[in-house]
Amino acid sequence: MKFDIFGRGFTLQLAITVACEMAFILFGYDQGLFSGIIVNEDFLNLVHHPNDSLMGIIVSIYNLGCFVGCILNFIFGDYLGRRRAMWIAMGWVVVGAALQTSCYSVPHLMVGRFITGIGTGIETSTVPMYQAELCEAHKRGRLVCSEALFVGLGIVIAYFFDYGMHFIGDVPLAWRLPIACQMVFCFVVIALVFGLPESPRYLYSRGRNEEALQVLCDVYDCDPNHPKIVKEQHDILEAIRLETEGGGYSWSKILHRDEVQTGKRVLLAYGMQFMNQVGGINLVVYYITRVFEYDVGFSSSLSLLLGGIAQCMFLIGSFVPSFLVDRLGRRRPMMIGSFGLGLSMMMISILLSFQGTSVAKPTASASVAFFFTYMLIFGASVNCIPWVYVPEILPLHARAKGTAIGVSSNWIWNFFVVMITPVITSRLQWKAYLIFMCTNFAFVPLIYFCYPETANLTLEEIDLLYTEPGTHARHVAKRLHKERRARIQHATGGDNAKPESSFIEGDSRPQMEQRS
Repeated sequence: MKFDIFGRGFTLQLAITVACEMAFILFGYDQGLFSGIIVNEDFLNLVHHPNDSLMGIIVSIYNLGCFVGCILNFIFGDYLGRRRAMWIAMGWVVVGAALQTSCYSVPHLMVGRFITGIGTGIETSTVPMYQAELCEAHKRGRLVCSEALFVGLGIVIAYFFDYGMHFIGDVPLAWRLPIACQMVFCFVVIALVFGLPESPRYLYSRGRNEEALQVLCDVYDCDPNHPKIVKEQHDILEAIRLETEGGGYSWSKILHRDEVQTGKRVLLAYGMQFMNQVGGINLVVYYITRVFEYDVGFSSSLSLLLGGIAQCMFLIGSFVPSFLVDRLGRRRPMMIGSFGLGLSMMMISILLSFQGTSVAKPTASASVAFFFTYMLIFGASVNCIPWVYVPEILPLHARAKGTAIGVSSNWIWNFFVVMITPVITSRLQWKAYLIFMCTNFAFVPLIYFCYPETANLTLEEIDLLYTEPGTHARHVAKRLHKERRARIQHATGGDNAKPESSFIEGDSRPQMEQRS
């Protein structure tokens, strides 16, 4: 059911963006929430002061639920569509938040966190895809990356909410109220989605062409005969025909090598979200308060405050891709960011290695600066890029399932890192950070050799990177970017023109027809 609440054109586009951003504020809020809660004395009494292993499971079972949510979306996402999946996701989160708020035992708490995670998994594997399918190519990077910016905002809200509640003392309200407030974001998203359209690409893929055409006209505020609408409709239908040539498409074919190399692109999506997690971000997001209090030696209040400031670095860094990702591209920020993250982890490890010596306190305190640089760099690069890259690298027929697989990578490795972090930081101490230093450095050549640049291509044009036999997609992307610059210069007569619309506008149709 859809109500005509937001009209057409800009107001409808704004409503779509606000709904997606609100969903990702909820995502960030959930991510940052437990960092302050796990040092609350009343909460620790409730869970009987668990050892490192049990604490890791209590915190990380949320991420396991997120993984299950991605799997459910993989199975049912194409049937439900984007809007219904968002509603269902919010329903799971509301139920899970209610169970956590009312918990009085460890199993009760863990069930609530697992159910909340299911909703978040469905949400995070649907919302970026929904946003990507309802915006123009030259805006897609900024809009989808801005979702990750709002993850940072959600984390900051959670941290400072926890910090403020810290001053009312170790009482149940100090941790139950922040958990309950997850539901506020859910109700806002549920209300907004009532006035939003279904994705036109999803509608075309289900044969609902008239409805899809109306959505395109509403979103872009154009009539059906407008060249922009005619071109986008043609490209979508041609992409569907090209991608599904030879019969219907089933989930069992998801890793097959077909004409548009679906299997390879699904693996690239999985790997991109793998890089998002295995660089160590959730060591910092979930446990930085514990690290500051137990490893660096700060007081509980100061640890909470510095943890909140670290999350502000994450938020500040996220402004860079939110405004510049379509100019900087996808590959360059990922490579520079991974290298910077590796350096930060190396410096943290070095500065914490002086424990037990006369300079242990000042060097451990100095490590705080590199936790800040880590969060700043992560926010500016590896935080945002995977969320836009995953839905755009995938072909339409596999986008819902492929996005679910890609985001499931985020959550299963998130679960793994969050579960082992209390154990490795307590046993390996400063050496634990060397693990993440190595993973971040290893990602630089992986990105350079395996991942093509996708900035400013329409979702249908990205298929062209994979339809030339014997040619690496990275080289095809380079050639297309050169052609694009030449066309812009020829059309404007200058060297400094900016693209106003989709990549190599007007040429995608002939190229697709030639390859068909």
